[in-house]
Amino acid sequence: MPTLTDLQSRREALLASRSSGVARVTYDGKTVEYRSLAEIDRAIEALEREIAAAEGRRVIRHLRVTTDKGL
Repeated sequence: MPTLTDLQSRREALLASRSSGVARVTYDGKTVEYRSLAEIDRAIEALEREIAAAEGRRVIRHLRVTTDKGL
């Protein structure tokens, strides 16, 4: 099982590659190539869930729905 530091370094590498638009990420001598930004986003979300679990906290997402037709 990866340590919290490993998970955080992977997330940082993904965030850096996402902001630069590069689909190839290298960390700890390993290279992963992603097909799209959406795939990178899913990997970041998965790492954030793992980091939250390792820190003993939950990731809470809120969904707010608004309508304008009286529903």
